[in-house]
Amino acid sequence: MKPLKPGELRELSAEELNQKLETLLEEQYGLRSSAKTGKLEKPSRFRQLRRDIARVRTLIGELSYGKPKAGS
Repeated sequence: MKPLKPGELRELSAEELNQKLETLLEEQYGLRSSAKTGKLEKPSRFRQLRRDIARVRTLIGELSYGKPKAGS
């Protein structure tokens, strides 16, 4: 899976961002459990997920503080 692009994320609503965050956190949990059992195929996915989660949380924070969307 390729990294999420900030431009694409900025087009989403707050509700959609929260759903995306929930999905990413569930995937991270699944990766952690597979890493414990030794069945992890791509260890680099941890890093990518962490960064994607940070991107989504940053955008949620911007929306909650009322920062305008890019291009508006």
